[in-house]
Amino acid sequence: MRVPANITGLFPRLSDYPDIRTNWKSDLIAGVTVGVVALPLALAFGITTGLGAASGLVTAVVAGLIAGVFGGSHVQVSGPTGAMTVVLVPIVAHYGVDAVFAVSIMAGLMIVLAGVLRLGRYLEYMPWPVFEGFTVGIAIIIFLQQVPNSLGVEKPEGERTAVVAAKAVRDAVDHGSPAALLTVVLVAVIMVGVVRLRAGLPGSLIAVLAATVIAEVMHLDIARIGSLPNSLPAPSLPSTSFSEMQTLISAAFAVAALAAIESLLSAKVADGMADAQRHNPDRELFGQGLANIVSPLFGGMPATGAIARTAVNVRSGARTRLASIIHALVLLVVVYFGTGLVSRIPLAALAGVLAVTAFRMAERHNIMAVVRSTRSDAAVLLLTAACTVAFDLIVAVEVGVAAAAFLALRHVAINSEAQTESLSAHMEIGPEEEAKLFHEHIVVYRLDGALFFGAAQRFLTILTRASNIRVVILRMSQIQVLDATGAKALGEIVTELQDRGITVLIKGVRPQHLKILRAVGTVGRLTHERHLFGTMPEAIEHARLHVRRWQEAGVAVGNAAGLTHGAAET
Repeated sequence: MRVPANITGLFPRLSDYPDIRTNWKSDLIAGVTVGVVALPLALAFGITTGLGAASGLVTAVVAGLIAGVFGGSHVQVSGPTGAMTVVLVPIVAHYGVDAVFAVSIMAGLMIVLAGVLRLGRYLEYMPWPVFEGFTVGIAIIIFLQQVPNSLGVEKPEGERTAVVAAKAVRDAVDHGSPAALLTVVLVAVIMVGVVRLRAGLPGSLIAVLAATVIAEVMHLDIARIGSLPNSLPAPSLPSTSFSEMQTLISAAFAVAALAAIESLLSAKVADGMADAQRHNPDRELFGQGLANIVSPLFGGMPATGAIARTAVNVRSGARTRLASIIHALVLLVVVYFGTGLVSRIPLAALAGVLAVTAFRMAERHNIMAVVRSTRSDAAVLLLTAACTVAFDLIVAVEVGVAAAAFLALRHVAINSEAQTESLSAHMEIGPEEEAKLFHEHIVVYRLDGALFFGAAQRFLTILTRASNIRVVILRMSQIQVLDATGAKALGEIVTELQDRGITVLIKGVRPQHLKILRAVGTVGRLTHERHLFGTMPEAIEHARLHVRRWQEAGVAVGNAAGLTHGAAET
């Protein structure tokens, strides 16, 4: 049985490693660098979700390796991310830790199916303000999630991050730890300072190491990560019944949607940074889906492509997916040989890392570019960010896309016009001849832009204002968009004008639009189907014919009235 080409194209091949003999050194350096950067983030994201540091570390190893081999980008780095923690925190709070593993597998299957169905290309329809909006919302939530560990208090119960953060601040008044807060400040200062000193240094790792050493030397009484397994757990299936899995479908869809969106966006960003071959969106979905299926089998959590780590990978010289594989192997070494040291890291240090990461996620120049562009784009960004914080990412994206679509249609409708047009643009006549045609009660209206449900009423209002004319020529060659509502409105215009004794001629209808006009009956409303013309001279000549007939009919009526009047006098 022959496997379809769209399926075989999703699997790894030797061409995934172009010029590996010359690029392996740069890939090795990049892989080690991004592995060092990923370590504190993986630990922090695991703790933030409530699944534990070990889960974050395992996810970075397993998902990073699987997505690196099977994914569609040559330089993408995958693992636990801040955006995913935003989705997972309420799932853990509502369903428990065990449910996350079932959710990850179901989400992985959905993402694989999306890749097979070649749905990756549709990401291009995601408006930029929506993306920036939910990035800002995610950054706010990640920052708020760090409040309990930053203040040295137990995380209060609750699903809403803002409410939990507020409770943590209240608890810190009596039970807070100044040492934890100072550790957060120390980490933030080091991370910012290291970047300014030298951009290539792993600021987060240096900050965490410094905070850990200080905490050990000064015997600070602050919470630590605690014991970690010194090997990957044996693979096992989640113990979730079928009925329980049914209740988790909506959560799995949310995870799948986020993993797909974030991974494809990250891969798209990487395309703009790297000289490597552009990513394959469908294969990227396939690889991310496999990663999310395999990761929970080893105790990991859902993963996505990570924009920050991918950027570090590219800037460190990565050329092939070998760099992502080496990054996973570096973290695997930590699992087997470095868990003793990792267990001593203060939770407040990781909270500091994520707090700084949250600020860096919301790139000020991008936000300001959107805000300064148009009021509509600014409104979409703010609405998406607010919905992300108040509800969840899926609701935020749905609301943001809907708002962006509505405002875009409104903009198109406003810029769609119906206006009179100079006849001399289509015939070799001067101003005097054109004025003569106007006195002959012939008017041309040019319809521009889009005649669809959003603009139909405006066209109807404008065109039916026509007065003291005998023939209206509707020039439709500039219409770019026509839907059934617009075609129906045009039919109403034709009927109303003709009921007032005004002949309607239509010029320049595109073939695809003519099909719609016929389907909704607009063509049938014309006095005669021959009132459709391909050129303006033909339409004007026919218009003059109607004017002459009208004038002759008027003269005949006048003569008849004169004869009747004369007979009465006699």
